[in-house]
Amino acid sequence: MKEIIIDKNANDKRLDKFLTKLLCQSSKSFIYKMLRKKNIVLNDKKATGNEILKTGDIIKIYFSDETYNKLTTPVKEITFPDIPREFSVIYEDEDVIVINKWANVFSQKAKDSDISINEYMLSYLYKNGKISDESLKTFKPSVLNRLDRNTTGIIIGGCSLKGSQVLSKALKHRTIDKYYLAIVKGRVDKNISLKSYLYKDEETNKVYVSDKPDIDKMSLYKPIETEYEVIKANDNISLIKVHLITGKTHQIRAHLSYIGHPLVGDMKYGDSSVNKHYRESFGITRQMLHAYELDIPDDFEIESIKGKKFIIDMPKDMQRVSDSIN
Repeated sequence: MKEIIIDKNANDKRLDKFLTKLLCQSSKSFIYKMLRKKNIVLNDKKATGNEILKTGDIIKIYFSDETYNKLTTPVKEITFPDIPREFSVIYEDEDVIVINKWANVFSQKAKDSDISINEYMLSYLYKNGKISDESLKTFKPSVLNRLDRNTTGIIIGGCSLKGSQVLSKALKHRTIDKYYLAIVKGRVDKNISLKSYLYKDEETNKVYVSDKPDIDKMSLYKPIETEYEVIKANDNISLIKVHLITGKTHQIRAHLSYIGHPLVGDMKYGDSSVNKHYRESFGITRQMLHAYELDIPDDFEIESIKGKKFIIDMPKDMQRVSDSIN
């Protein structure tokens, strides 16, 4: 017999959905059959599966250890990669983790063979006892915002079901303010607020910005909004602070390129001659874009981070270019 005590990560879940995830190698019909036969009971009582679980509830599963292990073992086992020295946690509690992402690493896997920030985060939580093989059967933490492979800065993840749900909702509805630092071509001499439309070409993984969408492709265009504040500038380049109001793929990179101020080092949307100069003079091989600041509102649902402001200074390669602006 296996006894499972419901924790906060399963609070308010339906029993049948919890069991479907736990017993991932069994069918729903098998689970309902086991409930009918009282081989699975909730708080020592027969259950139908539609009960709402609460923290402290006890599920008893009357299977042999061999059967239980067979039915709860995923087809793909989770592997935990070695944590690289670049991995840096700037904040963590039981619900939230904030990570400083470095360049040339994905936020989440693009293909099975990738090792992303998400895998390193899981490895870190596992190594530090925040998650276990058993807890991963019913809840797996995940990073919740994405940065391009060569964009650095703040990545936020949910360590608990509550953290994941609340943060995902806030990011979707843009109640968390996100700010970036960017070094761009040319002199930006005034603060700008831009509203445009963005269209993504799935085949090339490139986006296009327009003030007037193509009528024939109207449904494919998404409205975007970005604000820019000038920090310092010279005739060659400018350092600006970007407030990302909407959050579409490559939005900052494409929007800046559209107004004639592409990111220094951006191989997809940038200026090849500018990129060449900064590659040869400063060793720059990526876009100069850094997720700098994340502001949590004062009325946030997660008490531990209410009103917090997370800030990560720009990395060394970007700082070198910034220091050249005078």
